[in-house]
Amino acid sequence: MLLTRPETLGLPADPVAQAARLSIILPARNEAGAVGTTVAGIRALYPEAEIIVVNDGSTDATAAVAAQAGARVISKPYGMGNGAAIKTGARAASGEVLVFMDADGQHDPADIPRLLAKLAEGYDMAVGARGDGSQASVGRGLANGLYNRLATWMTNHEVADLTSGFRAARADKFREFVHLLPNGFSYPTTSTMAFFRSAYPVAYVPIVAARRVGTSHIRPLRDGVRFLLIIFKIATLYSPLKLFAPVAAGFFLLGLGNYAYTFTVGHRFTNMSALLLSAGVIVFLIGLISEQITNLTYKRDG
Repeated sequence: MLLTRPETLGLPADPVAQAARLSIILPARNEAGAVGTTVAGIRALYPEAEIIVVNDGSTDATAAVAAQAGARVISKPYGMGNGAAIKTGARAASGEVLVFMDADGQHDPADIPRLLAKLAEGYDMAVGARGDGSQASVGRGLANGLYNRLATWMTNHEVADLTSGFRAARADKFREFVHLLPNGFSYPTTSTMAFFRSAYPVAYVPIVAARRVGTSHIRPLRDGVRFLLIIFKIATLYSPLKLFAPVAAGFFLLGLGNYAYTFTVGHRFTNMSALLLSAGVIVFLIGLISEQITNLTYKRDG
C-alpha cells in the first residue's frame, strides 16, 4: 500500500506541531472523579491542543473539575446521550484532526500519538482496539467479539474493535457522517461502518483500557437489547442486501420445500407455499430498495 507523506495530508510530520491542529473531545456524564486527571494527562502531552469536555447533564462537579484542569467545557442542560455529546463536540471543534476518548479514566492519553501516527501514514480514522483483558466483563467481551465478526463479514475488512470509543479521525471526513450518528451509545459502530462504506481507510491500534473510575452508565438488560439492534443497524447501514438476501433465500427455499412436500403427498400447491415464496420475493425487493437508499445516503456532492 502506497502511503502519503504527512505534509501532503494536512498533518505536520512533527507530533508536537500536530498539537496545534488537534481537538480532543471527551463526552462526560458524572465523571468528576476522573475527568480532571484525564484532561491533565492530555494537557501534559499536548499543551497547545483544544480539549473539549461535553458535560452531558451531569449532576456532580464534572464541569467545574474539567474547567479547572484546563478544558473548554460545553454543558448540556440534561443528559442527551453519549452520541449526542460526540456530535456536539465534533461541531464545536476547530481542529483539523479530532480525537475522541472517554473521560472515565479508561483511555490512556499516551496512546494518542500512536493513533495520530496512523493518520500520518494515510489513514482517515485510527481506532484504539482493546484486547481481551480490557473488556469490562465476559459478557461484554463476547458481545463485542460477535459485533467484530459481523462487521468484518459485512465490510470484508478486519474489524478489531467495532465499539471502541477511543479514536482519531480527520475532522472533514468525520463531519460528513455526523447526521447519521445516534444519540446513544452506538456512535463508534456507526462512524466505523460509515468510513468503510465511503472507502475511507481505517486502521486499528492495540491498546490496553484501564478499569473505569466510577459507575458505568450501561445497563445490561436495557442496553443489551439496544446492542442487539446494533447488529441489524450494521447491516442496514453498510449493505442491506447482505441482511435481506439470506432472509429472502430462506423464505424462498422454505416455500419450495413446502411445495415439494405437498405436491408429493397430495399433488397440491398450498396457500402456505404461495405465502412463503411471496415473502421471499418481497423481502428481496425490500432489500434492493434499501440498498439504493443506502447508496443515496453516502452520495457526495462534487
